[in-house]
Amino acid sequence: MNKAGWSSILVVTLVLFFGVAAEAQQSKKVQRVGILLLVSTREATAHLVEAFRHGLRDFGYVEGRNITVEQRFGEGKVERLSDLAADLVRLNVDVIVAATHPQY
Repeated sequence: MNKAGWSSILVVTLVLFFGVAAEAQQSKKVQRVGILLLVSTREATAHLVEAFRHGLRDFGYVEGRNITVEQRFGEGKVERLSDLAADLVRLNVDVIVAATHPQY
């Protein structure tokens, strides 16, 4: 599947998750999304993360207004991912999106 396809799947998943959460809570809570990536640097995935943010905006989620995005990078080391995921859990994110395939 191409990168645009993965971005679409992630956005649809988040929209469904946040839609259910919004109905259940009926509050103005800012949703928190954790992004966990295997790659080395923010620059290596800037295009993917921006596509993800664009997809969220298409569904009304604007960073700083009703959503916050936390990013963690494994620097190409699979063994770091569990600690980074635990860090996102400690931040109490609502959902974690993970792309661990080396090409991402």
